[in-house]
Amino acid sequence: MNPITMNLVADDIIRFALREDMNAGDLSTEAVCPGPRKAEVQLIAKASGVIAGLDVFERTFALLDPATSFEALVADGDEVTAGQLLGTVRGDARVLLSGERVALNFLQRMSGIATYTHAMAKELEGTKTMLVDTRKTTPGLRIFEKAAVEAGGGHNHRYNLSQAVMLKDNHIGAAGGIAAAVAGARAHAPFVCTVEVECETMDMVREALDAGADIIMLDNMTREQMAEAIAVIDGRAMVEASGNVDAGNIRELADLGVDIISSGALTHSAPILDLSLKHLRLL
Repeated sequence: MNPITMNLVADDIIRFALREDMNAGDLSTEAVCPGPRKAEVQLIAKASGVIAGLDVFERTFALLDPATSFEALVADGDEVTAGQLLGTVRGDARVLLSGERVALNFLQRMSGIATYTHAMAKELEGTKTMLVDTRKTTPGLRIFEKAAVEAGGGHNHRYNLSQAVMLKDNHIGAAGGIAAAVAGARAHAPFVCTVEVECETMDMVREALDAGADIIMLDNMTREQMAEAIAVIDGRAMVEASGNVDAGNIRELADLGVDIISSGALTHSAPILDLSLKHLRLL
């Protein structure tokens, strides 16, 4: 997605979140700050991890008041430790108080994904295997969550259904078989699109190879089945492993020689990274 489009989409998401949090104002802030007052507040890590989403964090306050400034002491992708000062937000105290929760929600969610992705990617160091995410993202937050995966050292699979062809079991059933599904994809999709076929058995792997699939996904296969499949494919298509991937088995999958490991857990199961805005003071 190009930067202009990304910015437009990001602003829409942030504005929606702000409206959700204060559709009729902020009663607490209005009670203690009836008028503008200059202030600053510190962004502090309460846990160790990898930071992602600083631009989204900053933009949240800027949409409330463009005069708000954020002095970041770290960058996306940096490892931080518990207790570390990450930056300072300055502006109208009302903006700092009202935007705090939404800004932190985005930053904590994205940093949690980056932290989990970083831990998984470290297991692949020294291998040829690429770690990628999936479309198992929080509805409406995909653009942020996939950016967080990249900040953590992972890569993005297709962004949405319009980007590439992935033929899963139900697509194959609807087409009447793998050969028909791949043929239909070649006839319909732009020639620049890759065609990936999800395979659960060795028979499916052979059918996908014969049909000319560009990528063959080995879905929830045992280690022994994957090794057999890789030998049969023998470089004639890229090989993706998927299904129940975690830190305990990801290196074993990579050592088999797969090109790609996809994990929905990068986005659907990563816990947040605990961050806080503390020590607000008036200037």
